[in-house]
Amino acid sequence: MAQIEWPWQYGFPPFFTIQPNAETCARQIAAWRALILEYHAVQKQGVLDVREAQRSPLFNNSAINRTLPQEGIVKILEDLARTGNAEPQDKTKTRWFIYWHTLDEWGEIIYAWAQNNGFMNTVCTLYELTAGDNTSEEEFYGLDSEILIKALRTLEQKKKAELIFFDDNQGVKFF
Repeated sequence: MAQIEWPWQYGFPPFFTIQPNAETCARQIAAWRALILEYHAVQKQGVLDVREAQRSPLFNNSAINRTLPQEGIVKILEDLARTGNAEPQDKTKTRWFIYWHTLDEWGEIIYAWAQNNGFMNTVCTLYELTAGDNTSEEEFYGLDSEILIKALRTLEQKKKAELIFFDDNQGVKFF
């Protein structure tokens, strides 16, 4: 699995405390936002559980003995939601979808793959998209199935695809 390159701020203890100065805080949150998206892209993780996050190397730098508090994690996730890169799974905001590409971007990436590989006007199973031999080199390979469905729904809204659910199978037809 690929390794993340930690930014310089990750080794700077104040990075793990949300800063009171508005300008400093905005820069800090922007740095956290970029780090969270890169980390989740490299790890191919689409879900973050706030209750478990502090044990993750993302929010816990054991080398400098610093952990970002849960309130800080939620503040950054709420900022990611504002940019379309995160979404709480429920009202408690304890589990979040993380989109290192927005849902629209994911939809367009998948649609471009379908166009470039001759899958227009044919049905692909969702399994084929995230685990098939034809997609093993694609960025959406291994993508969380709930995120995949949300991304495909953006294509459905644009009349570029139709989700198909039959028995225990799930598929999509690209137009």
